[in-house]
Amino acid sequence: MRNDYDRSEANATTKLTYLLIGGGIGAVIALLFAPKSGVELRGDIADATRKGIEKGRETAAHLQDVAEEYYEVSREKASELYHTAQEKAEEFGEKAKAAAARSANPFTAAVEAGKEAYAAEKKKNEAKAISEGRPAYPVKEENK
Repeated sequence: MRNDYDRSEANATTKLTYLLIGGGIGAVIALLFAPKSGVELRGDIADATRKGIEKGRETAAHLQDVAEEYYEVSREKASELYHTAQEKAEEFGEKAKAAAARSANPFTAAVEAGKEAYAAEKKKNEAKAISEGRPAYPVKEENK
């Protein structure tokens, strides 16, 4: 997604390119219709061609510089966005883990508390049975 600055820069570059091409075509046409001798005309065309080639090279170098700048800026932005997204994903992952742990903990804690209470009561009854020498559950005594 490009912003307005990028669009205006691209439009300016495109307009500059069209201006140079149009100027070159206009110069060649002007030379062809100018009242000059063949040798002079060929020399003028050669000069205009050399100037056009130089301008084309300058424009190509400028466009290459601008493209490199855009590439670097885009690469940096993409890297920043990637790292930001990665950090956010890790943060959301941690939050999800914490939420899952919070929702699972009450049930787990209740089960663990029940197990501990059962074990404590069992030990208490076993200790009482050992100290009294009889089982903790009621036994009917039979008369013999």
